[in-house]
Amino acid sequence: MESTPTADGSARDDTFPHGEAVETLITAALAEDHAADDIPAAALPPHDRTVAAELRVKAQGVLCGLPLVARVFAQLDAPMALEPLAQDGDTVGAGFVALRLRGSARAILRAERTILNLLQRLSGVATLTSLFVEAAMATHAGVYDTRKTTPGWRALEKYAVRCGGGRNHRMDLADAAMIKENHLVAAYGRTGPTQVADGVRALLPTLAEGVQLYVEVESHDELEAVLEAVVPAQRGRLVIMLDDFGIGAIRAAVRRVQTLESPRPALEVTGGVTLTSIEALAATGIGRISSGALTHSARALDLSLKLLPDPA
Repeated sequence: MESTPTADGSARDDTFPHGEAVETLITAALAEDHAADDIPAAALPPHDRTVAAELRVKAQGVLCGLPLVARVFAQLDAPMALEPLAQDGDTVGAGFVALRLRGSARAILRAERTILNLLQRLSGVATLTSLFVEAAMATHAGVYDTRKTTPGWRALEKYAVRCGGGRNHRMDLADAAMIKENHLVAAYGRTGPTQVADGVRALLPTLAEGVQLYVEVESHDELEAVLEAVVPAQRGRLVIMLDDFGIGAIRAAVRRVQTLESPRPALEVTGGVTLTSIEALAATGIGRISSGALTHSARALDLSLKLLPDPA
């Protein structure tokens, strides 16, 4: 597994997602576009003409999803010569040619929109993440995504976050344990310091070794309740999420946790984090900042796939 440093000096997993979910997404995208039934591609002669094409970038951003191009053509059973001129995670400008292709004109026409839809979305996530990471770069705060992903796209969108220099929160409900407000209402009928402490005491002993416990708190009293509910030796398994805390309250929480002997719980700011607010949040000394905006609010990066005319 390869890795490169993130802005905060940690390792970033560069492994492209493999597995049935990605292949299923490509299959569904091709089927949705009726890629096998493109009317002009079937009617205009000659059907088997070999052409060259380029994947062009039309706005500055971070590329993501280039390995998907080969997979799309593989599903179309269309051999294609591919010459990447960049790699996922590269920042490129408008006019940059990211990939050259040579192969069946018919196959390229059938694959064009599926390729662009996949790469524009993922490059948009990577680009927005890079802006969040850049805004927090003067500090040691790590920028994390959430589970607010497009259904069926999670592995790819979380990969795109990594390409943008961010980090992944838990992948799914089975990946780590988390106690949120809704869990407390479901279990105890209400929320508050007593309920969050009871939830931590009930859940922590049931977790397998190495499984982290995320606990969302909404006040300093709930933070104190969590700290009192856990024996010092177990604090290192905790990520305490400060939900919608103001700047002053975040600073106070950071100072409070710094008074503890090691191991200390990690502190994370969550709730309403935006590109405008992240710099001030990172300056509080917080170690982690998570934002659903990385995936749910990313704007697609404008790309085009152009067939090249024959030489004069």
